[in-house]
Parts: sequence; C-alpha cells; structure tokens
Amino acid sequence: MPTVTALITGASSGIGEVFAELCAQDRTNLILVARSQDKLQALADRLRQAHGIQTLVIPTDLSQVGAAQRLFDQITSAGWTVDQLFNNAGFGSMGYFEELPIEKHAELLQVNVIALTELTRLFLPAMVTRKSGQILNVASTASFQPGPNACVYYASKAYVRYFSEGLQEELAGTGVTVTCLAPGPTRTNFSEVAAMTQTPVFRYNSMDVRDVAAIGYRALCRGKTLVVPGLANKLLQLSSKFSHWGIVKKVMKHVMQPLPPRGTAPRSESSR
Repeated sequence: MPTVTALITGASSGIGEVFAELCAQDRTNLILVARSQDKLQALADRLRQAHGIQTLVIPTDLSQVGAAQRLFDQITSAGWTVDQLFNNAGFGSMGYFEELPIEKHAELLQVNVIALTELTRLFLPAMVTRKSGQILNVASTASFQPGPNACVYYASKAYVRYFSEGLQEELAGTGVTVTCLAPGPTRTNFSEVAAMTQTPVFRYNSMDVRDVAAIGYRALCRGKTLVVPGLANKLLQLSSKFSHWGIVKKVMKHVMQPLPPRGTAPRSESSR
C-alpha cells in the first residue's frame, strides 16, 4: 500500500490535533505545522510512538507574509511529498470593526485567506500531475451569513467556502478532490482567544471537537465537497438560505453579543 503524507496546519490543538490523530491511525505520515514547536513536537512524538509513522515538525506563523512559500520550500527541500493538505489554521476576533487594530484584521486575512490560498496553489500542481490528492479547507457556518461584530472573520470564512466549492468543480476529472468543512461552534480554545465564549451561539450550541474532526475526515476520504457537522448547524445553514437577509443580519448581530458600548473598553486581540 503506498505511503500517504498529510500536511496539517494549526495542528497543535483543537480540530487540527484530532485530524493528526485520525491520520496517524490510518498510518499516514504527518507534517505538523503551527506556531508552538513544543506542542507540535509532543504531538509528533506521541503519534510516532503509537502508530509507527514518520513525522516532520515545522513551527510556522502563517500570519507572516511569505510564510506559506517558506513552508513549501522547507517541505520540498526535506524531500517530502504532500498527498493530503489540511488547511485548518485560522482564528477570529470579535469587536467593532473600527476599534479593532488594523494589524489584527490584516493578520486574520493573512491566515484565514491568503496563506490557505497560497498553500493550495503551491501543493496542488504536483497533485494534479500525480492525478491524486485530497485537500480539506476549514470554513465555518459563519460562511453562510454576514457576522456583525465579527465581520472580517465571517467574510474570511465565506471566501474559504466559495473558493473550495469552486475549485472542487474546476478539478473534476483530475483525481484531486477539495472538501470544505463548515463547523459551527466547537469546544476548543477558539472561542476564548476570539472573545466569543459568552456569545449565545457558543454558550448554547457547541459540538465536541472529536466529532467535528471525524466528520470532516470522513468527508475528505470520500471526496465530499461540503460538509456541515451537526443537525443544529445544518438547520442554521438552511435558515440562512431561505430567510429574509435583513432578518438574518439582525439575528446574527444578536447572537454575536455581548459587546460594551463603543469606546468604553479595549477590544480583544485573538490568536491562533
């Protein structure tokens, strides 16, 4: 059986960490990417010992311009071939658009949009040449409607979904598939660093991270284009599609509360 190698960004925790565990269980070699070298190395050591796979750890901050190209060059120089690309890294921020630092907006777009696009562009040609490859991009149920009080994050995830669905159709017949995982609120540290823990959407409707990752992984293996985990999230997707757009925006503004009045408190600066 041919050896398969997966590249997973944002692999040090949350959905990315579970992706790594699921891949390792299938004897897939791993290239693990995130900012924290210690967490990545501990994960790599654990999975290598448990499953007898090969691992490559590359600490990388994808919010830095040019990081995707440098990552590609390191992997290529090390002689590794990527068969599965998990574009999982991403982060969010909550606050009034004009009060959040512009640098944070730029970092969010660099990670959620630019790095994802660049990594796909860099690794895709070899997959097409081999007529084999799988790409999984992590979007969100945020991709189905605007998100007042977190508008840049919501817009970035809409890009990921449309990009993934369009590219999947473009690649029909090549042997390469693109899967878009669009989870709703998930019990990871994401909501804490994005200052969204107390919003209604996270307080009352969140899924276990292992369930979300397993659904995404199965969708990748089957070549499914779009997967929305959980019944409540599927209903949200449908309601956004068929509801009056003005009402949808007002509802989303409500669920992305609480925020203090403008100018009364510093805003969160979230991290991956």
